[in-house]
Amino acid sequence: MDQLPVEVIGNILSHLRAARDVVIASATCKKWRQACCKHLHTLSFSSNDWPLYRDLTTSRLEILITQTIFQTSGLQALSILMEDVDEFSASTVIAWLMYTRETLRHLYYNVKTTPNVNILELCGRHKLEILDLAHNSISGVEPNYQRFPCLKSLSLSYVSISALDLNLLVSACPKIEALELVNPEIAMSDAQVTVELSSSTLKSVYVEAISLDKFILEADGIECLHLKDCALEVFELIGKGTLKHFKIDDVSVIHLDIGETVENLEIVDISNFTIIWPKFYQMISKSSNLKRLRLWDVMFDDEDEVVDVETIATCFPQLSHLSLSYDVRDGALHYGLQGSSCLENVLVLELGWTVINSLFSHWVEGLLKRCPNLKKLIIHGVVSEAKSEEECLILANFTTSMIELMRRYTHVDPHFKYE
Repeated sequence: MDQLPVEVIGNILSHLRAARDVVIASATCKKWRQACCKHLHTLSFSSNDWPLYRDLTTSRLEILITQTIFQTSGLQALSILMEDVDEFSASTVIAWLMYTRETLRHLYYNVKTTPNVNILELCGRHKLEILDLAHNSISGVEPNYQRFPCLKSLSLSYVSISALDLNLLVSACPKIEALELVNPEIAMSDAQVTVELSSSTLKSVYVEAISLDKFILEADGIECLHLKDCALEVFELIGKGTLKHFKIDDVSVIHLDIGETVENLEIVDISNFTIIWPKFYQMISKSSNLKRLRLWDVMFDDEDEVVDVETIATCFPQLSHLSLSYDVRDGALHYGLQGSSCLENVLVLELGWTVINSLFSHWVEGLLKRCPNLKKLIIHGVVSEAKSEEECLILANFTTSMIELMRRYTHVDPHFKYE
């Protein structure tokens, strides 16, 4: 250990991340203390790392953090996550950020202060590449002054911000590639809640727990779009056909438009969502390069609608992973499995139920016949604690039918996952 360069020791200490662990390790010897002061580049203060943080008074905690930060030089990544801690003094937090902002590349900030600290004003025009803000308030964005020339990733969780300021903030990041919005409090001046965002560099967008009348996203280079737990009347994506990964989870939307040029789509993942199959199919039908399709716990707007396997086999010849879970009725067997086209490239097939019935095993068998090169079958099921005699009989018959079915498909590796 004595032969290790002090720079290497600094790198080792940086991988510890948690400030308490870094301080303890740096007490090893003089060389390690020097490494901590001169070559430490990552430091994290989190109330989850050490529960005793919550037992300290706010003033004592401020002193500990101040002493630790001010003993370093050249920090590149700083994480201050104090969710269950009382409000800090704004002047103290400002001192931390002003001391580190010249070298800081990554900032993860979840601190309650009185008054609110303007992170954009303190850290704008510097070298930040990742900014993760939580439980904060942003107002009066000045894109010419509060500019982030190097920022690639922006995450806002439980942040209060107006629709205009959000758009201005994104435009103030000319190199932004990833945007994450989690339960933002969107302040609006008029009755209709509309958010319009525009960026030519965005590649990944994640939106969770947001309620809006209209969300318009203009992103020419977007590759990944994930909407979760949202209530939207209109969602519109304006792009140039670069989208590769599209995921929706528990979203209520009246009008959904991801653009007409979807030839590059490789993954479509839809769960806990009500779909109108003809419109949904029309939206993704030109995605001939689709490799993974997941329709999980989906409901149909029309009771007579089913997932048409023949259409999937014809339009998505590159499909290698297919996941389906919905209420299997007679129509799913008769109409959903009609036709003779095979899913030649499907190697993994996932099928599931929420309420099992006698048709499920026949549905599984019908899909197995359409996947001649299948290697892995995964069955997902929900088994309630209290079951009637009829439900137990259905489950027993399904188990028997699966055993018989797997004897005929010995090349398929079966897996069962129950919850």
